[in-house]
Amino acid sequence: MKYYLGIDIGTFESKGALVDETGVIVGQASRPHKMLVPQAGWAEHDPDKDWWGDFCFLSRKLIVDSGIDPKDIKAVGASAIGPCMLPVDADGNALMNGVLYGVDTRAAKEIDDLNAQLGEERILDRCGNALTSQSVGPKILWLKNNRPDIYEKAARIVSSTTFIVQKLTGRCVIDHYTAANFSPLYVVDEQRWSDDLNPGILPLQKLPEVLWTTEIAGTVTGAAAHATGLAIGMPVICGTIDAAAEAFSVGVLDAGDMMVMYGSTIFIILLSENRVRDARLWYAPWFFPGEHASMSGLATSGTLTHWFRDQMGRDLDPATAFAELANEASSSRPGANGLVFLPYFSGERTPIHDSHAKGTLFGLNLTHTRGDIYRALIEGIAYGTNHIFETYAEAGASPRRLMAVGGGTKNRIWLEATSNISGLPQIISEKSMGASYGNAFLAALGIGDVERGDIAKWNPAESEVPAVADPAYDKQYSVFLRLYQQTRDLMAELDHLD
Repeated sequence: MKYYLGIDIGTFESKGALVDETGVIVGQASRPHKMLVPQAGWAEHDPDKDWWGDFCFLSRKLIVDSGIDPKDIKAVGASAIGPCMLPVDADGNALMNGVLYGVDTRAAKEIDDLNAQLGEERILDRCGNALTSQSVGPKILWLKNNRPDIYEKAARIVSSTTFIVQKLTGRCVIDHYTAANFSPLYVVDEQRWSDDLNPGILPLQKLPEVLWTTEIAGTVTGAAAHATGLAIGMPVICGTIDAAAEAFSVGVLDAGDMMVMYGSTIFIILLSENRVRDARLWYAPWFFPGEHASMSGLATSGTLTHWFRDQMGRDLDPATAFAELANEASSSRPGANGLVFLPYFSGERTPIHDSHAKGTLFGLNLTHTRGDIYRALIEGIAYGTNHIFETYAEAGASPRRLMAVGGGTKNRIWLEATSNISGLPQIISEKSMGASYGNAFLAALGIGDVERGDIAKWNPAESEVPAVADPAYDKQYSVFLRLYQQTRDLMAELDHLD
């Protein structure tokens, strides 16, 4: 029997899956870690502890617990949160904490400066993406402007998956899908690094080598084998960002397929026939030449449910708190008894791209309960998700099939609110292991042991969440949109108070 190892490093938790050649999960493990917030607007991980440390822990645990001979594991695939920004030395050692994806908004000034210098339309045309908090280029420029000593020491600037794969193989690579998030340094139509829009951000030789996701980056070195328990010489694919691997895990294969990932953030990937050109959305080449992906995401989603539990549910047993809160929310009718919640606790990513946006609870009166507020929070996330769906429609790229995945799919109220507000049914697959399962399949694909369509055999559809219209949501959604528009300037003003 052949086996494949997939490991994913998430925002708050890392997961691993050991999968056999028929798609059966023979071992799974997880390890929590924290997102570091040194100051408002910043989000970081310790790369040695949270990225490589988690990978080694999960790899060893899966091998020991399963009792499988490491030599029977034929390939490994890794993914991690991203895009991230991490300077490393010539040996691939981290020089600081990893700066996370769009939830980290420290480079707002650099975004403004680059837009003014290069031109927003030119950036969008060449890079496929407007500069936002998701873009790595401005964060590299922030490093140059604010940590010049580290910037000068850096032999390379890498993302999270690159860091792991380099630890495994000694080779510094990045997949095209991730590289496209390094705007304005990657030109999407030519699919390469470019100096065309590089006003001294970084010499291109300090960026990783670009490969396709399932290309073999190298093999496990002796040092990596000692650290991970894997066999020397095992093939390692280039890998990708976690959300992309998660999309593949539930069968996002063809144009019109869309994934909604219910995780610490909502993240959405839609495959399309052609490149989608819209400044409110992100674009990247997909895993294979000639294929296109359009991405979007909220800044805080599942993170908010954890925040609410920790701050408003302190009287509850942590082991059962989410179930109890869901029960309380179920006693509140759709529309949360008139409450409207803006989920902008870390600014917001798509479609508004506003680092100054603030969380807001609007409409409170003395009759409201904790259940009403928790339901409003969930519905606020669903309204934000629907705002993204509408943006895709305006860009001429509506989904034909929508697959839901992630830990949030266990929250039935959240799933139903998303479908009922948007009018889009959602498919739930048999296995919801997510990105680590997708990585195992991509590893098998990389060495030619499976074909793309085999993911439907590995992980077939199990159920569907229907869309049931509710007039309350139409009214609330209108207020949701106008509430942000009418308070946007006040939100920004708060950031400039002494």
